[in-house]
Amino acid sequence: MDKVLTVENAISLILLLIQLPATAILLSRLLKGPRRLPPIQPQQPTPDLLGNVSVVVPTLNEASRISPLLSGLSQQSYEVREIVVVDSNSQDGTPELVKAAQQQDPRFRVITDDPLPTGWVGRPWALNYGFLSTSEDSEWFLGMDADTQPHPGLVAGLVKVAQTQGYDLVSLSPQFILQYPGECLLQPALLMTLLYRFDPAGITTEQPERVMANGQCFLCRRSVLAAVGGYRSASSSFCDDVTLARYIAHQGFRVGFLDGAKVLKVRMYEGALETWKEWGRSLDLKDASTSAQTWGDLWLLSSVQGLPLLILIAYFIFPGAALLPVRLLLGLNAFLLLIRLGMLLAIAPSYDRKTAKGGWLFWLSPLADPLAVLRIFLSAFRTPKQWRGRKYGT
Repeated sequence: MDKVLTVENAISLILLLIQLPATAILLSRLLKGPRRLPPIQPQQPTPDLLGNVSVVVPTLNEASRISPLLSGLSQQSYEVREIVVVDSNSQDGTPELVKAAQQQDPRFRVITDDPLPTGWVGRPWALNYGFLSTSEDSEWFLGMDADTQPHPGLVAGLVKVAQTQGYDLVSLSPQFILQYPGECLLQPALLMTLLYRFDPAGITTEQPERVMANGQCFLCRRSVLAAVGGYRSASSSFCDDVTLARYIAHQGFRVGFLDGAKVLKVRMYEGALETWKEWGRSLDLKDASTSAQTWGDLWLLSSVQGLPLLILIAYFIFPGAALLPVRLLLGLNAFLLLIRLGMLLAIAPSYDRKTAKGGWLFWLSPLADPLAVLRIFLSAFRTPKQWRGRKYGT
């Protein structure tokens, strides 16, 4: 019995030594929350914004989901000079949809990018190609993904905040549209892996290597993007948005990541399996991080997101003596689970569950936390072989 108690104490102490520093880091980030900028609001443009923005959208077989984006962009006002859709030889009628939109709004145009060069990933290549094809008279470049749904006033609101806050680059976290039970359970757990690792949206991160970004809505001064060579620094990255944002931050420019739930929606993936496969491939952000950062993030996620539920379940299945190290360990993990539930309440406005089947499963998403952390581990040690319809490394 004494040996069992000794082992139990030793395991509890080891877990405490692993989890306590990670908990301190997590709390230091969460305590920044009250100082963050409020969510961006839609705004009407002012005359000084006339023709200030060139929008670029990369596409490859996006016909089934691009229509809300085209409609939303057509509702943006005169601050948008042009909307360039860079198509990579879609076979599903995507260019035809853009051409139909062009009949109603001449700001739209579709171009086909050159064949993908060696060393480039398709998305940054298309965005770079589009950047080089836009008007030099625009002050701002805005990259948007085909699965986004912008509200009227998005672009004006985004540019005004960038000007007011002095940002050279700013991107937005959207409101996610959920539809199926599996994704209602898994997607929030995967999103939480980002929220644990980085400062809250609306906080300007001073360390370039910890900057966060989202390429679904990515606004950058044209002069800044030209100065860093467009997307060349992120040419081979499967998380080009974060890679480019960190590179720009390292050059001394001001980078922001803000809450855009009131101006931007996105329907990313269909169901839990596609969410697991596609989003999970880039969530590790290893292309934008050093090995030390990647390992540090894996330790943090394991400590504060992956382990708490498992430790509490294990204790209730195999109850032991209520020794001090055990009580401290249980108290710490109960505290971490309470934080997790509080964060779930905080991100609830970032989800549109009105039409979701099994939307109530969102509130059970902490049960999927160990799976979400496992997905980051699996992705961190693998290079994607296929991405958005293209194959790599073959």
